[in-house]
Amino acid sequence: MTFSAGDLFLILPELLVTAAACVVFALDPVLHSSKKDGLAWLSLGTLAVCMGLTASQMSHAASAFGGLVVIDAYGCFWKLLLYFVTGLTVLLSYSYLKEERLYFGEYYGFVLLALSGMMVMVSAVDLLTIYLGTELMSLSLYVMAGLKRSEPRSLEASAKYFVLGAFSSGILLYGISLLYGATGSTRLPAIAAAVSGRSLDDPLLLFATILLAVGFSFKLAVVPFHMWTPDVYQGAPTSVTAFMAVASKAASFGAFLRVFVEGLGGLKANWSAIFLLLCIATLVLGNVVALVQTNIKRMLAYSSIAHAGYALIGVVAAGRLGGSAVSSNGIASVLLYLALYAFMTFGAFAIVAMLRKGGIEGEEIEDFTGLAKRHPLAALLMMIFMVSLAGIPPTAGFIGKFYVFMSAVEAGMAWLAVVALIFAAVSAYYYLRLVMVMYMREPGEVTATSPRLVMSPSLSIVLACAVAGVVIFGFYPNPLVNLATQAVLTLK
Repeated sequence: MTFSAGDLFLILPELLVTAAACVVFALDPVLHSSKKDGLAWLSLGTLAVCMGLTASQMSHAASAFGGLVVIDAYGCFWKLLLYFVTGLTVLLSYSYLKEERLYFGEYYGFVLLALSGMMVMVSAVDLLTIYLGTELMSLSLYVMAGLKRSEPRSLEASAKYFVLGAFSSGILLYGISLLYGATGSTRLPAIAAAVSGRSLDDPLLLFATILLAVGFSFKLAVVPFHMWTPDVYQGAPTSVTAFMAVASKAASFGAFLRVFVEGLGGLKANWSAIFLLLCIATLVLGNVVALVQTNIKRMLAYSSIAHAGYALIGVVAAGRLGGSAVSSNGIASVLLYLALYAFMTFGAFAIVAMLRKGGIEGEEIEDFTGLAKRHPLAALLMMIFMVSLAGIPPTAGFIGKFYVFMSAVEAGMAWLAVVALIFAAVSAYYYLRLVMVMYMREPGEVTATSPRLVMSPSLSIVLACAVAGVVIFGFYPNPLVNLATQAVLTLK
């Protein structure tokens, strides 16, 4: 395989992000702790440049490195979302790390390395290249989860994440090897041609598909492969948890959809049945177990699991439909749902990070008692995010659920939309319970030593972006809907 300067230009955003990560790692040991804030601004500047480059590639379609990587609207959609979420992560971390007195400049390097892995995942059309991107993302997240080395809970989260992540990576790689044996290639177009007209009657193809589904299900936190999620979300620093809950899930869905739509699209009638079972199990367990959680991060972890179930509705619907035009609607609903999910989830974790004081306040639901009187603006923003997560109009969460439910109805699976609607009503209980705690309970006695809630400038920007996305796209989602629809059309 040969490559040219044109190939390097096509992946210039990935190269810039990786180079910026290397610069951060090189500068961190030689910079005084008071000057490490510059590493955050370096990261933000890199993201801004990459966002402009990727936006300019949206209307083009090209392949690089002998067809290992493609630059298309689908990949660019995910990259733009990932840049945005990573930028919010850097801003949130800028405030959070200072509050926790963590002066780890390399943190921003790991954020950028994780982002570069995610970018490879959503652009690659070769299974081994996707695997390499997945590992780069995962290894960076393992380190970030254990960032607070002085806290046993953080180290435990990192260890659990590493062990189960390594287990899922092994399963994914084994599935890739079996699929290579069944099709003779790891390139998605070649795999699509090889499986065309075949079914899962071939044992080798059956096991390969199941193992790929299991490997990706770990990354997506889909039941029953979700067991790592609550412990890791609770133990990891809040800024890292927000990044994992949004960016990691988005990148995993991006790679997952490309593999199963572009590579295994000919088997969609078969794999849609597998994902239907996973979807229902995820909706049930995610929402039911969230009801009994008293820790806000664990509650949001199970909420994240449930939202993966809602997103899978679009995947199941796409697999049940014939014809590319209608099938694209189901996949487009997944892209739209995850983009909207990013705003409300990141906003909720930002409020949790703001309330965290002394390692205790802000992580238990009881810590939100009387927040409306202590900090009315924070309570209002948290209420907006909870209402959106519950899918109540006129918020972005309602729009996301509406489109995935409609994709199920169009696929002749109205019953699935009804099941999802029932569990959406169940979820309203634990979301609105938090609102009740904030607004309908009296706060404890405020003394001179009581912690004061302060919104730093960087945190204010994060919350402003999150609430703007929830409100604006709740009233006017057409631009994002059109962008998701156009992005899906480039999937073959």
